[in-house]
Amino acid sequence: MAIAHRYAPRSSAGRSAAGRVLAGAALLTAVAMLPWLSGSDPARAVLRARSADEAPTPAQLTAVREQLGLDEGPLAHLAHWLGGLSHGDAGVSWVSGEPVMPQVTTALSVSLTLMLGAFVVTALVAGLVCARTLFLGSRRRLRRDRAGGTAAVLAALPKFLLASVLATVCGVWWGWFPSSGWEGPQSMVLPSLALGIPSGAMLGGILDQALPAAFHEPWARTAYAIGLPPGHIARNALRRTLPGMLPQLLPTVVALVGGAVAVEKIFNIPGLGRLALEAAVAQDLPVLQTATLALVLLGVAAGVLIRALRHALLGRPLRDGALPALHRPPLTVPRSLRWITAACALALLALVTAGLLRDPLQVDTAARLLPPSLEHPLGTDALGRDLLARLGHGALRTAAVALAVTAVSALTGLLLGMAPRAG
Repeated sequence: MAIAHRYAPRSSAGRSAAGRVLAGAALLTAVAMLPWLSGSDPARAVLRARSADEAPTPAQLTAVREQLGLDEGPLAHLAHWLGGLSHGDAGVSWVSGEPVMPQVTTALSVSLTLMLGAFVVTALVAGLVCARTLFLGSRRRLRRDRAGGTAAVLAALPKFLLASVLATVCGVWWGWFPSSGWEGPQSMVLPSLALGIPSGAMLGGILDQALPAAFHEPWARTAYAIGLPPGHIARNALRRTLPGMLPQLLPTVVALVGGAVAVEKIFNIPGLGRLALEAAVAQDLPVLQTATLALVLLGVAAGVLIRALRHALLGRPLRDGALPALHRPPLTVPRSLRWITAACALALLALVTAGLLRDPLQVDTAARLLPPSLEHPLGTDALGRDLLARLGHGALRTAAVALAVTAVSALTGLLLGMAPRAG
């Protein structure tokens, strides 16, 4: 029994690794089949990306199919691409005809630089969110848990919306930082803020809720009694709390990568997310496959580093489960924050409902770019379309897509989580 218990973690780790390999293989296979699953002709999509102004002829379509070997099917392309990766060849772009590997390497370096800036912002925001709790707890002035309403609001901000606001206000109106391009350190500021503020608020809120439990542990009471410096107590409380928060860093990395796609598009940054998005739109399969593989490897590397850091912080006693779980004080939400949240939700619901009652496609060239008025509460766009109507119908479609993606993600996560245990 002791031997079986000793080798059980290794067996579980092996099944988990096998599950990750199978998930990665399934992802790459799905990417390889995207041009065929889309229902459109891959040759037509490639020609449209090469020359959008010209209608492709049957002879051109046949030539592209023969040139790219599209008649062989997606699995043959996947096997050929995987075979080329063994000696560093990811093929050539279907659209530009240039080698794929230099494009992906350059885009990956840009994305890694942007993610580094976003992590710096994330750490600063997380520190600001939990600074008051850390200061009061280290001096034994912390009495009860707090809600962290400001952190919750910041964490709920969509990254693409925050990026649009920062680009408009700080980039275009005030001119503090570049609102487009990737020309130097100043170009990192606004994208890093757009990515790091929501992530830092989320991690800071989690840390802010976990610190009070650490400050009420027996070791902390002993440290208070013998008069240890507050800085020493604060450092040990952080070391006691951080391991429980570190698993949240992996979803944060994934969120940074996913949010970077929209942020790179808004700020016109030649990063990996933008490259993958443009390749998906143009159905440029070699570029899309290589960019997807780079994103997957980035997530795997982040997971390995976070796991190693967590084990280093926990130490052997906590890793082996020698200490009991801590009791976390109940979360208390101030009544004022509840009223503010309810009022904002009702206002948003009223706006969306009012917009759904209007026609978002009605064009009135005589009413272009009108300011807000009783007839058009949010004004009109450059084509004279009512912005309130477009907001309402766009919000409904966005919510429907978000619910569908959440349901599919939850089901996929459940199946992937059960796969290692099936054996």
